[in-house]
Amino acid sequence: MEQVAIITGTSSGIGLASAVVLAKAGFRVVATMRNLGKANALRERAADAGVELDIRQLDVVDQASVDACVSGVLRDHGRIDVLVNNAGAGYLGTFEHTPIAAAQRVMDLNYFGVWRVSQAVFPGMRERGSGRIITVSSLGGVIGTPFNDVYCAAKFAVEGLVEAAAPAAKVLGIHMSLVQPGPVATEFASTAVPPQEESSLPTSGPYAELFKTYRESFGQATSTPQTGDDVAQTILAAATDETPHLRYQTSELARALASRKVVDPSGDANLGLMVGMMATPARR
Repeated sequence: MEQVAIITGTSSGIGLASAVVLAKAGFRVVATMRNLGKANALRERAADAGVELDIRQLDVVDQASVDACVSGVLRDHGRIDVLVNNAGAGYLGTFEHTPIAAAQRVMDLNYFGVWRVSQAVFPGMRERGSGRIITVSSLGGVIGTPFNDVYCAAKFAVEGLVEAAAPAAKVLGIHMSLVQPGPVATEFASTAVPPQEESSLPTSGPYAELFKTYRESFGQATSTPQTGDDVAQTILAAATDETPHLRYQTSELARALASRKVVDPSGDANLGLMVGMMATPARR
């Protein structure tokens, strides 16, 4: 039976690439985005790859939009086997200068967006006793990086949510995975600078010099970023592995940096421990 995968944030970058890669692998892909006026690039890539996509509107910060999209997919396709939480945006700025309203917007998109869509698809997966929820996190969800204060906070929150929910989900037949890209050469970086009036990146004073130096060092350390297609291959692995990991790093650089902080970068050992604490013998 053809598996149905719904992907958020497919107008560009990792989401766009993932929609095409999963469709080529045989999934029935529902590619969603906030603004359908930006779907042309996705349509062109799909046509070039010779695949068909079901493109729909979904705004992860709007509960009504989430509910309408998920119910529509269930009505039209009968099931959702895989969810890929990809929608998100970066935000460059210092903690001191980031307005609380801006921080709330970043958290709503990057964290509560994952919560809303995952919560919407979960009941159907639980009732069937199967499903996969794959969330695109970031190396910034493992290691806090300067001038990404609120973005890293959101990704750390995503990591905590998935790690905490995954054991019960696994007992119920649902696999939850985190995909942790490092530097990726997509349009994502262009969304990271906030509106100038918010002054989250001061142009003078001590932060300006610190940011200049950090950006130069970061550029040298990440001179060969991955592509969206590279990350999409890791997402495909999370969607198809017989026993999916809790965490996937998408490159050797990401794996090496994650390993500096955790002994078990895949997350499988702790997940197994938590599952063992709640699963009856018949469900282990």
